Amino acid sequence: MQEMYKLEGTVLTVVLPQDVDHPVTDLVRRETDHIINQNYIRKIVFDFTHTEFMDSSGVGLLMGRYRAMGMRKESIQAVSVSRHIDRLLHLSGLHRYIEIQKAEEEEA
Repeated sequence: MQEMYKLEGTVLTVVLPQDVDHPVTDLVRRETDHIINQNYIRKIVFDFTHTEFMDSSGVGLLMGRYRAMGMRKESIQAVSVSRHIDRLLHLSGLHRYIEIQKAEEEEA
């Protein structure tokens, strides 16, 4: 699963899989913690391009990374978010803390 993580300068991009559930969030949490401890990271970008399902553990993952990054609004970004995931992020209140960019085909 190494292709899930891409480090460019101070930006870590995490490409999430089709289903973001408890086992996946544990893996992503451990790996991002390791990368953050080894490198200077200013922003984590979560790429939801392939994600069709996310449960509450995904919300917890994003909130936990927000806290790990020092609770700075510009430190976490969610990109290519589907309508379903966008709704979940808004219902959870995460939209107040992280930048969300909807998927291009759903913006029109």
